[in-house]
Amino acid sequence: MSADKENARRVIDRATEAVRDATEAVRTTSESIAGAIEAGRQPGGVLDQLTRLTRDAPLRSLMIAFLAGFIIAYRR
Repeated sequence: MSADKENARRVIDRATEAVRDATEAVRTTSESIAGAIEAGRQPGGVLDQLTRLTRDAPLRSLMIAFLAGFIIAYRR
C-alpha cells in the first residue's frame, strides 16, 4: 500500500502544480486585458473615441446604418 500512497501523492502534486500554473495564467491574462482596457479609456484612446461617437451619433443615423447592414447581409 505504500507504493499506492506514493503514487497518489505524485498525482495530487502534479494536479496541484497544474492548478497553480492555470491560476497564474488566468491572473496574467486578466491583468493584461485590464491594462489594455484602461489604456483604451485614456483621453484620445480607442474606447474613449468609441464612447464619444456613440453618445454623439443621432439615433436616425444608427438606424440607417443598421438597416443598410441588414440589407447587405440578407443579400449574401
